[in-house]
Amino acid sequence: MFRLSHHRVRGPADVKNETDFLIHVSKLGVPVATPIPTIGCALFLQVHAPEGRREGVLFQAVDGREPHAGDVGDAHANGRTLALLHNAADTYIPNAPLYKLDLEHLLYRPLARIRSSGVIEDPSVLDELEQIAERTGAAIKLSANLSWTYCHGDCHGFNSKITEAGEAVFFDFDDGGPGYLAYDLAVFLWAQVSFGRETTRAWTSFLDGYRLIRPITSDDFEAALRFVVVRHVWLMGEHASRVDEWGSNNVRWISRGLGFVRAWESEYLMGRLS
Repeated sequence: MFRLSHHRVRGPADVKNETDFLIHVSKLGVPVATPIPTIGCALFLQVHAPEGRREGVLFQAVDGREPHAGDVGDAHANGRTLALLHNAADTYIPNAPLYKLDLEHLLYRPLARIRSSGVIEDPSVLDELEQIAERTGAAIKLSANLSWTYCHGDCHGFNSKITEAGEAVFFDFDDGGPGYLAYDLAVFLWAQVSFGRETTRAWTSFLDGYRLIRPITSDDFEAALRFVVVRHVWLMGEHASRVDEWGSNNVRWISRGLGFVRAWESEYLMGRLS
């Protein structure tokens, strides 16, 4: 599978750390789609396209089937592989990473992109979204014991293939980097509860699979609930930054994104991490 990196407002793809990390974790037995080196042993290429330089990586194709939405067995397998990944990340040292999955990267810069895009026209909606984001960020900062790791960054359950043995093999690490472990957990939870989905049994099974390999601290678990808001704002910001490419009609959902974060905060977060 050959992948050309996107042009994104946040900057160039960090393919050097991505590919180095994949080689590192694969050597430790983590099931991932590994990059295939060139004849000259490079793990990626720089392609000169009409729109500018893009990075290309050739990955091993992953055998297996697509995960099923809400399937507890598939969720369990994803949790187990993410825990294996985090264990392997304990011995990985990124080489001058381009991005850190911190609150600036995941929350505050995406908020700025939402505002500058003009997709949300009602100032009161923007103000309330920013207020929720500020409360969320402040609450996360209150916990001084959050774990830091090298994150997959997009472990929503479908960036994997399920083998005949029931193992989840991960791919699509281009949103990864050093960051909050709680965020990596939260992405899966967010995928179970956003856009009208209610598959919390899969979240429980995901946690069970993860904890078979690696414990989750109480601080990380509580923060993961907060990071659901962060993930939603991050996605809104990513899509808002592509209005010129996709057109405003294709990102119209952003104007309704406040409803989800408002409901999540009021129903699940009031009184937590405070």
